[in-house]
Amino acid sequence: MVKWTDEERRTVRSVWEKVDIDEIGPQVLARVLIVYPWTERYFGLFGDIFTTTAILSNAKVAAHGKVLLKALDIGVKNMDNMKEAYADLSRMHYENLNVDPDNFRLLADCITISVACKLKSNLGPQVQAIWQKFLTAVVEAMNSQYK
Repeated sequence: MVKWTDEERRTVRSVWEKVDIDEIGPQVLARVLIVYPWTERYFGLFGDIFTTTAILSNAKVAAHGKVLLKALDIGVKNMDNMKEAYADLSRMHYENLNVDPDNFRLLADCITISVACKLKSNLGPQVQAIWQKFLTAVVEAMNSQYK
């Protein structure tokens, strides 16, 4: 279980409040698919996602990117019991979707990059360190059913 200071809680909430899910969500999943093209195997029902142009214009990619980012809200609201909060989602990715758990870390990295591009100086080193701690806790929670 991750220990959070009051400052860390405030910082995570502050960053999260600045995230526009409708804008950042599609960017995050598009970045994952472009930078890590092998991840497209999990999105076979999305149609053509084999080129950057196709990924960036794919409505299913955009919609699922929003779903991914909305799932972060679970972590923001359950910072003290993320493992339990993400248990069902972790189980689904493990048992039904057979997602390689390392992909959660790749996704977290892309979330940080996309958020940093949007927030710029509002995501300074100290804030980023706290945000990374939060995303690491989310990744660990998503990995919890893989053990």
